[in-house]
Amino acid sequence: SFIEGTLEKVRQVRQRIITSGRDIRLEVDGGIKASNIRAIAEAGADMFVAGSAIFNQEDYKSAIDAMRAELALANGE
Repeated sequence: SFIEGTLEKVRQVRQRIITSGRDIRLEVDGGIKASNIRAIAEAGADMFVAGSAIFNQEDYKSAIDAMRAELALANGE
């Protein structure tokens, strides 16, 4: 499961990436699901590994759609 304290680490790493001036993707793996993907994106992640949150559902499409909807909110869409 995702450890909430990791959000601050994601923020710190995103700030380091920005400061470096490099184009670096920040991926988070572990406990990603529709209920937390928005907060993780807002902290600075831009790639997500969400295996069990998708594959433990009967309807993969609905699980993916829910995550995409949360990411759209994080991106101001």
